[in-house]
Amino acid sequence: MSESEQLSTLIGEIYDAALEPPLWPKVLADSARFVDGFSAALVFKDATKKSGNLYYDTGDIEPRYKQLYFDTYVRLDPSTTSHVLAEVGEPIATADIMPYDEFLETRFYKEWARPQGLADFVTAVLEKSTTGAALFGVFRHERHGPADEEMRRRMRLIIPHIRRAALIGRVIDLKTAEADTLADTVDGVSAGMFMVDASARIVHANASGHAMLAQGSLLRAVGGKLAPNDASAEQGLNEVCAMAERGDAAVGVKGIAIPLTAIDGDHHVAHVLPLTSGARRRAGSTYAAAAAVFVHKAALDTPSPQEVIAKLYKLTPTELRVLLAIVEVGGVPEVAEALGIATSTVKTHLGRLFHKTNTNRQVDLVKLVARYTNPLVS
Repeated sequence: MSESEQLSTLIGEIYDAALEPPLWPKVLADSARFVDGFSAALVFKDATKKSGNLYYDTGDIEPRYKQLYFDTYVRLDPSTTSHVLAEVGEPIATADIMPYDEFLETRFYKEWARPQGLADFVTAVLEKSTTGAALFGVFRHERHGPADEEMRRRMRLIIPHIRRAALIGRVIDLKTAEADTLADTVDGVSAGMFMVDASARIVHANASGHAMLAQGSLLRAVGGKLAPNDASAEQGLNEVCAMAERGDAAVGVKGIAIPLTAIDGDHHVAHVLPLTSGARRRAGSTYAAAAAVFVHKAALDTPSPQEVIAKLYKLTPTELRVLLAIVEVGGVPEVAEALGIATSTVKTHLGRLFHKTNTNRQVDLVKLVARYTNPLVS
């Protein structure tokens, strides 16, 4: 198949997985192949606790290495803190975090990646919170070498669709669901759900959706059409609904998370799932619907203290990683051991941290971080 045919098929599978989570391992395997990767996963990482949780993966990483990663090596993985500075939806490879030659000298590479023949791990942030981030990541095998521009280009083609599918899957939290019973399945979920045609005309709504319309603070039904009170949001919703009729790929990056503001100032977000292709076509055809619109209250969009510090002082991912390690474990030798890098490397980054933060002692760095993480510290 041509690239466009492969992409069209893959996007359809991605959106089907939003409603049928058991499809995710196959979707991730197909995604890895499409970008010339070895394996893929959906994970959550906490930069503060240096921990992580695996949602779905392709099963290509041996169970013992998977266990070792979450028990030990997630704290040594340079990518664990990279999401703090990463732009949502943008692929980040090892070379974007630190010099690749430096990466090859880390304990993480020598003890975990190299024994498996892994050369790189390219991640994309799907959603951030104050504690961590949900990530889509693809491993690159040494036979392919580190990530190249072609891999990045292909990842950019699928990341928006994976992000939309993952966010919708989280909103409706379906363990097992048949696409042709979508309306019945989501009637009991707390998020408002509206099935709409290409002109945003409502053809079905769940109980939460009807309640939102009755209240009228966030959404209205104007001439049968779903209409946010915010004019810019209405335009965005109309555009993505019209695109949904043309198929999954047409939706692209639009409408992944349309911000909605209620009259009382409450913030919500809308996610649009196209229903004109794949297994979802059965659900859409029942109601002559082009898309399903899921609306729920938005989480507070508050950056983490680590992100605030990094952006304020213009820190690189590695400098931020060293700074957090200094706060957590102390001196240079201990930081080098904790991060699996040379003491000379730690000293180099420490010097840059002193310069950028206008400090000259490690205790000053600890106090600086404390001021942002604990407002009671002076």
